[in-house]
Amino acid sequence: MELYFRDNFFNAGYTEIINERQEPAGGLDLKSFVGSALDVVGVDGNLVCSGKFRMLSSKWEITDRDSRLLGVLKHRLSFMSKKFIYETEGRGIYEIFSPAFSKEYSITDESGNAVARFEKISGWFESGAFCLRNGSERLDSYELVAVIMGVHETNKREANVHHANMP
Repeated sequence: MELYFRDNFFNAGYTEIINERQEPAGGLDLKSFVGSALDVVGVDGNLVCSGKFRMLSSKWEITDRDSRLLGVLKHRLSFMSKKFIYETEGRGIYEIFSPAFSKEYSITDESGNAVARFEKISGWFESGAFCLRNGSERLDSYELVAVIMGVHETNKREANVHHANMP
């Protein structure tokens, strides 16, 4: 299944998730102007999961509709690439990797098997738009939407820090 979704310019408000047939498949409720929280809702409009940065932390936490922890996304320093680790509660640890200057990411399990991939797309959407292709039996597509938005928000935070430190 493919899902398409995007960020809002001000990181606040509701954006639609659509499938490969351009049919509604849920939505993102972006909760903050600073990009620190979001809810993912299913096609029925009910909450599926939420994502947010932990207080005073760069770790992105994903919880289910009952606020139970699903997993934590952590950025890993990596020269000339983008690397993240997603540690789930009882469903394994996944690596999220993108080569330098690429807009494509792979998600692999602990055995190195590709379970999903996503890419930052442009054109049909705005700059913060993504296409998810999920082949995992253990990770829900809506959970991965929250993970991807965590990757996106972490990348934006790091870009802002980098630009703020430039002379």
